[in-house]
Order: sequence, then C-alpha cells, then structure tokens
Amino acid sequence: MVRGTGRQLREVNCRPFIHPGAAEARLILVRDPSVSDFAQSVKQQADIVKIVEGYIRLRKAGATNFTGLCPFHKEKSPSFNVHAVRQFFHCFGCGVSGDVFTFVGKMENVTFPEAVRMVAQKCGIALPKQEFSSPEQAAEARLRGKLLELHETAATWFEEQLGSPAGTVAREYLSGRGLSAEGMKKFRIGFAPDSFNALRDRLSGLADAETLRASGLFSSKEMSADSGGEPKFGPLYDRFRKRVMFPISNESGRVIAFTGRILGATAESEKSGPKYLNSPETPLYSKSSVLFNLDKGKTAIRQAGFALLVEGQMDCISVFLRGIQNVIATSGTAFTEQQAAILKRHTSNIVVNFDPDSAGANAAEKSIALLTQEGFSIRIVTLEDGLDPDRFIRERGVEAYMGAIRGARPQADYLIERARNQFPGASAEQKVKAMNFLLPHIRRMPEKLAREQFAQDAAQKLGIDSAVLREELRQAALKRRERVEAKAGAQTEVERVLLRALAGTDPENAPTRRLAAEAIAGQPTWFEHLVSFQALQALVNRQSHDPMEAVEDEAQRGLLAEALLGETRPPEPAEVQGAIQEIEERWIESRLREVRAGIAEAERRGDGAELAVLTRKKLELDRALRRLQNGSGGKQ
Repeated sequence: MVRGTGRQLREVNCRPFIHPGAAEARLILVRDPSVSDFAQSVKQQADIVKIVEGYIRLRKAGATNFTGLCPFHKEKSPSFNVHAVRQFFHCFGCGVSGDVFTFVGKMENVTFPEAVRMVAQKCGIALPKQEFSSPEQAAEARLRGKLLELHETAATWFEEQLGSPAGTVAREYLSGRGLSAEGMKKFRIGFAPDSFNALRDRLSGLADAETLRASGLFSSKEMSADSGGEPKFGPLYDRFRKRVMFPISNESGRVIAFTGRILGATAESEKSGPKYLNSPETPLYSKSSVLFNLDKGKTAIRQAGFALLVEGQMDCISVFLRGIQNVIATSGTAFTEQQAAILKRHTSNIVVNFDPDSAGANAAEKSIALLTQEGFSIRIVTLEDGLDPDRFIRERGVEAYMGAIRGARPQADYLIERARNQFPGASAEQKVKAMNFLLPHIRRMPEKLAREQFAQDAAQKLGIDSAVLREELRQAALKRRERVEAKAGAQTEVERVLLRALAGTDPENAPTRRLAAEAIAGQPTWFEHLVSFQALQALVNRQSHDPMEAVEDEAQRGLLAEALLGETRPPEPAEVQGAIQEIEERWIESRLREVRAGIAEAERRGDGAELAVLTRKKLELDRALRRLQNGSGGKQ
C-alpha cells in the first residue's frame, strides 16, 4: 500500500533505486533479512524517521535521536525513541524495538516480506520479481494471489449486478437505509442475484474447481469418500444468492471475504438461509482477526485518538459516510484477542456502541472484559430509545450522535448500571448477584487506583458494605499473577563504549569491532559481572547485519538501545582499548579483594599451606595490575 501522493512519497527522503528485475511490481519473499540483498538495499535507502513520522508524531531529542509516544502501548510520557543514524527504534516503556521493517510490520500487522514491500513502495523503490524458497511456499503464494484475484473479480461483478435491472430491489433497500450511490460505491456494495451458478460461470475461467472451493464463494455437498478415504464433493454452486453484498477488506484494502444480507423477510427468504451470511474461514480470511473498515478508518483513529466500535456493518457504513470516520465494526461478534492486538497498534482508547438488545449487551460485556484485560481505556455509548447507531444517526442527525459519543460513560458506570438492571431490588441475594457480576470486571482492571475507585462506586450505588468488596479484591490480588518486569541494573560508560564498538556496521569501524570482540571472546571472565554481558556476547556472535536483531533478551536489548541512543560518534580504537583495560583492572581488583579476604581467613585458622597459595596468587595479581597501570598490558 502506497501512502500519500507522489509529492509526499518524495518527502520520505529515499534515494531512487531500480532493481534489475523490477518490470513486475511484485513482492520478493525474504526468508532472512540479514542475507537479503533487496531488503538490505531498501533498508539502506529508507529514512526510518520519515517512515515513523507517517504514523506518529516525533520530536527531535538530540543530534541523532527522536522521541514520541509509543504506538504499541498506552503511555502519557514519551519513551519511544528513533535513532536516525543507526536506523532503529526502541521503546523503554514496553521494550519493543527493531528496524524500519519491524515498525511497519507491527503497525500494519503484516509479515516481513509484506513490510519490505510496503517500505519499498513508500520510498518509490521498484520491486523485483517474486522468489520462493520451496515449491510448497510458491504454491501457497500462488493460491493466495489467485484467491485475491477471485475476490476482486467477484466484488466488481457484485457491483455490476447492483446496477443492473436485477439489482433494483437491492438498490431500493440500500436507499431506504440512507445510502447514496456515492456511498454504495465507496464501500463497493453489490448484489448477488438469485442464481446458483451465475458467479460460478463468471469465475470458472479464472481458476480450477479446487481453488474456487477454497475461496469460500461457493458451496458444494460432500459426498461419500472415495476408495482412498478422500472426501468427494458435488458440483459447486454460488454461496451467496439474492443478497446485498458487503465486501470485507484487510488492512491494505484488498477484498478477502463478504457478508451477504438477505433481501426481504418473507418465509420464502427465510428458507434461503440466515439474515446475514458470512464467508467461511479461508486462507485469506479469519473472522476473529479482521475488523471491518479498519482499512479506511485507521488514519482517522490515530488522528482522533480513539476508535468507535459498533456492532454491524451497516452501522459502521452509516456512521462513516456521515463524517465520523474513526469507526470500526466486529460484524456482530464480541471482540477477540487477535482483534484487540491489531487495534492496539492504532489506539488504546475505544468507545463502544453496540446495539441495545440483549445480544448486543452481551457482546458489549464480553468485549469490555477482553479490552480491559488488554489495557484499553473504554467508554460506552447507550443511545436513546434503544436505537442502533444507523437508525439513530438517520433519525436524529450526526450532531446528536456526536453528542452521544462525547457523553459516553466510563465502563465502570455502564457496568454498575447493568448490574442494577439485571439484579434489581434491595435483597441480600440480589446484591450478592450484582457484586459477583461486577467482581470479574473489577479484577481485570490493570491499575490498582482504578480498581479501588470502581469498587467504591459499586459499593455506594449497590448499597453494599465497601469493606466486603475491598476484602474480595484483596483476596483476588493475593491470587493474581502480577506481571513483574525485570529491571536491569545501572550500565557503566565502559560498557556503552564496547556495545557501540560491537554494534558498528561500517567497514571503517572494523578495527574497533575486532578489538572488542577478541577481548570478550578471549577473556570472558573479565566481562561476566557486567550488566550488559549477554548483549555483548550476542553482538560478538551475531549473524545479523542489524545489531538490535542479534540481542533477543528484552532487557538486554534495552541496554543496547540506551547505549546507541546516547552515541554521538563511533568510538575510537583507543577508547575501546581503554574500556577493556578498565574492565580488566576492575576484575583484578575484585579478585585481589577476594584473595585478601582469603589470606585473612587462612591466618586466623593458622592454615600455612593455604596461606602460601593465596600469597603467591596475590603477588601475581599485584604484578598484573601494575603492568596495566604502567601501560604495558598483559593477560592473566
């Protein structure tokens, strides 16, 4: 996906590059970024600061550093850093770090090869012909490509049918729901005619029967298995018939599935299947991992600072077309962990406006529970007269709906009110039921202050002794597994010098890298006590071109990021030699303290043999320390 105009693309500040095989603008599949010439070429040309600024605001914080609020976790003070020279990012709040491909991959929820493609396109770099590492991988890629082609063709065909005489009833239905021709075109709404084979006939020339079956656009009856035990299927027929068709797109805007809404409410149409029929799970589509309209709404979500979550696709479309574009839908289901993780990349704030019926309330309750657990800040809209968003905005207008959003209640207030409605009355039994309904929601809240405030409000409004609720929460806290983040110790300047030397990638820095690597590999005992020892070892043994990729431990990666973000220039060989000598001196001094303590203990016990051994050891250490301090060096 290319973001912005051609002028904006040039502002990404990438040098032009034409790959020899770039006649076909297709994705190169890269298994290992450290050995991929193309990925490395893209990375060298991309300006990570400009790429990141396409998603979040950054401010300069030094000669080479930029900071901003992390897009991967909720924070009020910026802990997200980008190094303009080293071309990496690191967040000291959540520990996430990586290069430009890692950032784009997480922001767009795409694989590494797709991230390479997206960064290349943002920089105006042509893509080479696709390559594969195995026949199976090539077959899988071909299948996905063919399924995308089938869905695009189907979407276009459904649009054509909507505009045909057969689509008159569908157009009237959509017009009655307040949709203009422009709105229908914006969301590519179409119509599936009442035919068992019209779409099949349209697509049959593009793919074989097995691929058509894998698309989810068709159905077929399963027959008895053949002699080899393999299932057999009857002829394919169109899955969607006499339905208004709503395309479902991935974050890049590619059609990957459909929802079909039956036309009419007669007994005859009831026999045709459910009111809403969704595509089944396919290699392209997993319902639990897709948010309707995220492709169109993600920019507005980032700008507004929150996402508006509604229950149905018509609700979402109606709200979006009236200017409230930070809206997404779950297609009638409660939120899933996968959807929460996807949305978290764009915002940690969400306003929930599900339908007021019991199904909508239950879905809202489940969504609130999961979103709370995932660290979202949640408010809930309850519309007047039990209206859903689509009907409310059509009858009351967009200003009234925006007012309802501004008046959204915190989740605690909504849940307490729901508890009172579900368990009315002042009896002890009803109060216990209401309390048991609320306790799981209170426990899920990650912040102690918020939990205590929730409990206090609930106790007051339900007429329950607040001490009882506090005791319940205290008992739950004893059982609750709190996430304990490892806090790394203080890092010394000599460690930072060695980390910077080992992290160097330019050929002119090779002598300093070699000097540091030989010292650590030759005398690891000198360095074992250092806070960043694991990171130093990882850099000595690294296979990746990118030093941040070489360090797997989150805390150690944070120490490396701290050292690199504080770098003003690469260290000179003399600085590295001085750091190594200082570490050796510290090691010798530490050993001397141990030997002196041993000598004192041997003298106390009158152990002459032990005393002689330790005295010789002390003399050796004293000589080694003098050699270092006199500048003659030497290894022990």
